[in-house]
Amino acid sequence: MDVRRADERYQGGDPAAGIETRHAFSFGPHYDPGNLRFGSLIACNEERLAPGAGFDEHPHSHTEIVTWVVEGELTHRDTAGHETVVRAGDVQHLSAAAGVRHVERNDGPAPLTFVQMWLTPIAPGGDPAYDIVRGIADSTPYAVPEAGAMLHVRRLSAGERTAVPDGACVYVHVVRGEVVLGGETLGPGDAARVTDAGAMDAVAVTRAEVLVWEMSGR
Repeated sequence: MDVRRADERYQGGDPAAGIETRHAFSFGPHYDPGNLRFGSLIACNEERLAPGAGFDEHPHSHTEIVTWVVEGELTHRDTAGHETVVRAGDVQHLSAAAGVRHVERNDGPAPLTFVQMWLTPIAPGGDPAYDIVRGIADSTPYAVPEAGAMLHVRRLSAGERTAVPDGACVYVHVVRGEVVLGGETLGPGDAARVTDAGAMDAVAVTRAEVLVWEMSGR
């Protein structure tokens, strides 16, 4: 198990424009050849947008983009004709495939915080696709078959225990609260990269929300 702390993330974004970003993996000017990916996951960005701030239209290709809103509302528009407002508890998935452009903004009156995760597809190309699940339940994992991955959402009460999926590569990201995993206490923004996970539990120290990726070892 490889634990990466919130304060070890690369700082990015544009604070003057109301954008603060924390990158868990090598990203843009923060190139780290030893931290390019884990399983199919190549980015786990914590984004904070002030009201009125956002990312202007920009391109993506050959990337599966999954977004989890922590607080606030995220307005999404893309060149495939989708326009939605993503709220806390929703899972948004944009399959960039051979190429798509999109806009992400905080058009609401309150600050916006979201976690955006990028995964590499098993096969490149294809047509862009979009999906959103409103208010996903803990018992309903979200499959991203294009990347051979499954997202599990865990909302835990203090003292509650949950099993970590057995898998070649498991990525555990703490959104809020504290949990103990493999003898390590993880707080908000901390993550654990677990290889060949088996018979492992996460125990909530406080009320907590955790995102768990179950991935193949490719």
